Amino acid sequence: MKVYNIFPLTICQSKIDIEDKEKSNLISLIKEMKASSKNIDYYNKIGSWTGDTQGFENLHHNSEFNNLFGEIKKKLIEYLDVLNIDQEQLDIYIQRSWATISEGKEHIDRHSHLQSHISFAYYLKKSKEDSKIIFYDDKRHNELIPGLFESPTANKRKIMKKFNVQNSASISIDPEEDDIIIFPSKTPHSTQPNAVNNQRISISADISLIAKDSKLLEHLTPPIKNWIKI
Repeated sequence: MKVYNIFPLTICQSKIDIEDKEKSNLISLIKEMKASSKNIDYYNKIGSWTGDTQGFENLHHNSEFNNLFGEIKKKLIEYLDVLNIDQEQLDIYIQRSWATISEGKEHIDRHSHLQSHISFAYYLKKSKEDSKIIFYDDKRHNELIPGLFESPTANKRKIMKKFNVQNSASISIDPEEDDIIIFPSKTPHSTQPNAVNNQRISISADISLIAKDSKLLEHLTPPIKNWIKI
């Protein structure tokens, strides 16, 4: 039987190498941000500390992060090339960027970034035992019986003899320190709720793709220079 696995979700994993001295400096800066949280009531000690909710959502404007974001830019271009998107016709903007610190069993609940097009997570500090990132399939094209892939009773009875990319509702990726994971912003994702983190530190950002020239284009966001503020 010939099998066609169509309509894939493409997530890219790559390595970014920066010097240990620079990494240590960035880690110290992020710890200082956490110590200076502006919305501490929002941080409930169950969810991870996220800088975007604590007044630190613009790391890309901090000169200390310039080199790192320069390397990240190269990876974003590679990601667009994988999808055969002509980045020469696009203006690529970082909307916001922030750090996340996870300690103990702190985790990030399932969510999506619907205000942007591309998102990433770069792992500045991560032990092998720290939590993985999980991506969820909302479409579930192969779920012949609704709810089958996540049914506790069906799983107990082993209705699904084994799980793979063809029949899973979610997939976990275990990045290493210095890895960057790039994915479509609309993709639901979370981190493992049960893993014990040894102060895992990651940096994320939301990216928007804007057409340089919107003439005869319908579905791309037109150039910002053509906008009028009301």
